[in-house]
Amino acid sequence: MFLKVKLPWNVTIPAENLDAEGLMLQTSIVIRLLGDFAARKASKDLGYYLAVTTLESIGEGRVKQLTGDVIFPVVFSALTFNLYRGEIAEGVVHRVLKLGVFLRCGPIEKIYLAHLKMPGYCFEGGESPLFRDKQSKIENNVVVRFIVIGTMWMEAEREFQALASLEGDYLGPIS
Repeated sequence: MFLKVKLPWNVTIPAENLDAEGLMLQTSIVIRLLGDFAARKASKDLGYYLAVTTLESIGEGRVKQLTGDVIFPVVFSALTFNLYRGEIAEGVVHRVLKLGVFLRCGPIEKIYLAHLKMPGYCFEGGESPLFRDKQSKIENNVVVRFIVIGTMWMEAEREFQALASLEGDYLGPIS
């Protein structure tokens, strides 16, 4: 679920942000690194980028010929989040449909739990649709423990989608 990774990255600093003292330079590198990190959102291999934890090193800058900007190689540690097949996780229901529900788990918004993967639950429509079994119900804002069947990386949106199931022990709504 959560991973601590060490990443090499190139940070480009515009020429107007450079000064002779170097103090403004370090600040500019950190600010630009954090902005680039947030803008990338996620990667197929590492999952969602959550936080930069430590700036390990800043390499020597190289000047771009046409613009005068300087590219600095940096190495930093970061936290990432991803779901893996077979992993047990908890998510919050945010949409109930006749054929299943959508869950949120951390930064992943599109986790689909099909009604076929909810043994014993029956759909009940109306103003507040839900799935009910003998003892519990699955509706909006209910926390559900599930197992991940599979994930898929969507390159265009730079996000993951996942399929979930309640088939297994101790899975379902959490009271």
